[in-house]
Amino acid sequence: MRIGIDIMGGDFAPEATVLGAILAHKEMSSEDRIVLIGDQDKALEIINREGINPDFFDLVHATEVIEMHDHPAKAFTKKPDSSIAKGFMLLAKGEIDGFASAGSTGAMMVGAMYTVKSIPGIIRPVITGPIPKPDGSNSILLDVGLNPDTKPDVLYQYGLLGSIYAENVYGINNPKIGLMNIGSEEEKGNLVTKSAHELMKDSSDFNFIGNVEANELFDEGKADVIVCDGFVGNVILKEAEAFYALYRKRKLKDDFFDKFNFENYGGTPILGVNKNIVIGHGISNDVAIKNMILHTKEVAEANLSEKIKEAFK
Repeated sequence: MRIGIDIMGGDFAPEATVLGAILAHKEMSSEDRIVLIGDQDKALEIINREGINPDFFDLVHATEVIEMHDHPAKAFTKKPDSSIAKGFMLLAKGEIDGFASAGSTGAMMVGAMYTVKSIPGIIRPVITGPIPKPDGSNSILLDVGLNPDTKPDVLYQYGLLGSIYAENVYGINNPKIGLMNIGSEEEKGNLVTKSAHELMKDSSDFNFIGNVEANELFDEGKADVIVCDGFVGNVILKEAEAFYALYRKRKLKDDFFDKFNFENYGGTPILGVNKNIVIGHGISNDVAIKNMILHTKEVAEANLSEKIKEAFK
């Protein structure tokens, strides 16, 4: 398994990204390779400083960086030697099995759509977020910000995409799919959610359990996958981040609430494109980068993009 990492992406790159790659290497088998894509000299400087054998990694030099303030589409075409553009080039050629970056989300999406493209039949690709439960498991929330406006047929596809992801990466058998709404009754919600419920309720593509309310978000045994538009999902995800920051500020300690730390998850895959791509948080530290790389490996090992292709044939 060959996992590519954009070492120039993120607020603390390349220090955090290279250190994260070193941590990930220590948890991967000798048959796996991490491909560091970016400034080779800076990468070697950090690797040598840490006393690590550079031969443990493959290095692909890139002279340009797509910055957070760059226009994603323009930067992707005007900076062909950027770490993100080179990562997608390697991915499209099959020289890496998965590609991860904590850099510009917009550039990552542009790269996905320009190079590896959407799986035929997918209306809109989607990104997810994990929601911890008190029993130690996670449910999957999607979308969490990619598509703030969606139509009922898009939400239906989210249910199928989330089901495939939950089953093949999280190992959940016949995952329960819920639709985020303002009430449990079928007739509740706005025009989009009511129409989506109508489409989903008799689905043979996934195990739909009906509407889920926000106060049921963390319930054990409720839903394994929670479907919503990107506007709602992003509000939920950022509220959870704010809650965790408040929890830390108050110096509280609880194993369950520690699971709200994004570092534990590292990144989220783009579901619905032809290759395995994971996007990380811009403020990722070395631990978050490590987990992003390891999750990219899990997604690639599950052959997730191929499983989704098969489902949408």
